Amino acid sequence: MKPVRGSDGESSMDLAHLIETQVGSEEILKGNFLQVRHDTVRLPDGSHATREYVIHPGAVMIVAQQADGRLVLERQYRYPVQRVMIEFPAGKLDPGEGSLVCAQRELLEETGYTARQWARAGVLHPVISYSTEFIDVWFARELTKGERNLDTGEFLDVFTASPAELLAWCGNGQVTDAKTLTGVLWLQNVLSGAWALDWQIAQA
Repeated sequence: MKPVRGSDGESSMDLAHLIETQVGSEEILKGNFLQVRHDTVRLPDGSHATREYVIHPGAVMIVAQQADGRLVLERQYRYPVQRVMIEFPAGKLDPGEGSLVCAQRELLEETGYTARQWARAGVLHPVISYSTEFIDVWFARELTKGERNLDTGEFLDVFTASPAELLAWCGNGQVTDAKTLTGVLWLQNVLSGAWALDWQIAQA
């Protein structure tokens, strides 16, 4: 049996007792950019079960900070939860698009900002129980304000808040978006010096 690669990137035979193996797969929905599949899997004990999950192309999120420390945020109505949500700027990857290119494009389109320096913090998986979605977390600084270019049918407000204000909103339940909560975790550790970022100059 081949070693199984864990989430920490190291190979270990100790994880083999947790792995499910696909034995059948059926597409049950194909939308404009999402697909839903119904798979049959063999469980570690040899029995079979079904798994339904969403195929997602992946996305990026941007923690953009102004020179005075304030953060660029958005308010956007999210239909599935019927609420206006406070979020960091984010968007899905286009086919063949690189993560940094996507982050630069989404920041400009949604907020009008460009950034001279960028750093990839890491990746998050917001809904591991039923989706393949991943979100690359980018930090941006040395911002320049320009004109935004929203997609047709896209409506959102752009505003700024201090890290302390955003943290308070997370604590009192005003912010419940999973990616934004994760972004705040990264932000806290970056600002405290516990986690380092590898900054790069954006190419024109």
